Amino acid sequence: MRLSLLLLLLLLPGPPPTPGMEDAAFPHLGESSQPPPRACPLRCSCPRADTVDCNGLDLQVFPDNITRAAQHLSLQNNQLQELPYNELSRLSSLRTLNLHNNLISSEGLPDEAFESLTQLQHIYVAHNKLSVAPQFLPRSLRVADLAANQVTEIFPLTFGEKPALSLSSNRLSYLPPSLPPSLERLHLQNNLISKVPRGALSRQTHLRELYLQHNQLTDSGLDATTFSKLHHLEYLDLSHNRLASVPAGLPRTLAVLHLGRNRIRRVEAARLRGARGLRYLLLQHNQLGATGLPAGALRPLRGLHTLHLYGNGLDRVPLALPRRLRALVLPHNHVTTLGARDLAGTPGLAELNLAYNRLVSARVHRRAFRPLRALRSLDLAGNLLTRLPGGLPGGLHTLRLQRNQLRALEPEPLAGLDQLRELSLAHNRLRVGDIGPGTWHELQALQVLDLSHNELSFVPPDLPEALEELHLQGNRISHVGPEAFLSTPRLRALFLRANRLHMTSIAPDAFLGLLHLSVVDTAGNPEQVLVRLPPTTPRQPRAGSPRARRGPAV
Repeated sequence: MRLSLLLLLLLLPGPPPTPGMEDAAFPHLGESSQPPPRACPLRCSCPRADTVDCNGLDLQVFPDNITRAAQHLSLQNNQLQELPYNELSRLSSLRTLNLHNNLISSEGLPDEAFESLTQLQHIYVAHNKLSVAPQFLPRSLRVADLAANQVTEIFPLTFGEKPALSLSSNRLSYLPPSLPPSLERLHLQNNLISKVPRGALSRQTHLRELYLQHNQLTDSGLDATTFSKLHHLEYLDLSHNRLASVPAGLPRTLAVLHLGRNRIRRVEAARLRGARGLRYLLLQHNQLGATGLPAGALRPLRGLHTLHLYGNGLDRVPLALPRRLRALVLPHNHVTTLGARDLAGTPGLAELNLAYNRLVSARVHRRAFRPLRALRSLDLAGNLLTRLPGGLPGGLHTLRLQRNQLRALEPEPLAGLDQLRELSLAHNRLRVGDIGPGTWHELQALQVLDLSHNELSFVPPDLPEALEELHLQGNRISHVGPEAFLSTPRLRALFLRANRLHMTSIAPDAFLGLLHLSVVDTAGNPEQVLVRLPPTTPRQPRAGSPRARRGPAV
């Protein structure tokens, strides 16, 4: 009896639960034990709890339902015209806000829009329609990118303590006042700036990179104090302005000075004495002419590594260059002569570029290059040379002589170049009969040989054994015999397009033993050419391709 009563009591419904006493961890009827799905704006993606990505959705209205926990919000590549203050202000945890490439105007950006974003570190508002920079930005901000807008005015307190600031590609006519003293990078390129007021950069002592290219700066827009207080400046770009001389007061820390495409007529040593740490000086496309770079003008720059002087109308290699110079770039000038001592003052040169000058063989001294024992790259393309220069340094890796008037090759000028890896002789007037026996004999390391666009009627014999890439396109080759490549077992790529080859012009055994050959280009010949490669790999040629790849006959 007692057992029956106990069972009855257990089956009876208990009293209703007391409010607030439910087990919150216990799943009730109709509920799931899984956490609720994370809220995310329609069509956007939320890969993490703190990230909302609405990139490229053509949004015209600021999305709602953005979680308050969002730290990274991406809204670039949309059509937003304004930012609603009530939506933006509640996102107080934001650290990154990307509004790049929208239609936001200054009218659509309230002054107080960013006031509550006290954690914001990166803001990107480039490529919009701002005419005035935001009046107040958070002090926490580290990077502000307002490039490619239509900004003409900057408020004095806008940028607080930011170390990186981009105002490039706007319509600024002056250097903004009250720039953050903590700035490390400042982008002001592609504006309308014609003057830097005295003292405008006197407080930016941490600045390392300053970009002022593509403005309207003149000599009168700079003075001796403009850059003198920038004690950490390493990179200064003043290219594409209207300067007639090198600016004065350059800091000792400067490593790269870009002055290309100005109107500089003369370089004076006095202007460079302060920049003794300069490593790269770029002076291309100025108006130096025959007298604009007097002997010793660059002598204060004892550590100069690279000097760019192309497109200046120079008629000779400048004298008394810094002895430690490693790269001298002088193409597109009027240099006609190389004397025996013209390069003797720079024995450490590793790269010399004299392409597209007016050098003739009779005026290149046989010992002109002999002092350059460290030379690795020599570019003499686009001159008027009729023969190879003599006395070339034995350590050369690259020699470019394309687009000259070479008619013959002899072994003597190439003797000792056992480290040469690339030789370009394209666009000359070479014929096979004018290539002397043994010309290639000492080029034991040559991997790339360009003989394209000459007057060759067949493949030159006895090519270097190490050759991997051979350019013969644009010649007069009408036949390739079975012994054409016996000396080049490492050949990987052969270019024979635009010759005079017909269907059976290449002997069936021409490529026998070339186990590495994977490309034979025969396009642009009078007929489609049959090419048979030894079938050592399963790779098949693509149907209709003008290039034959290893496989059966094509």
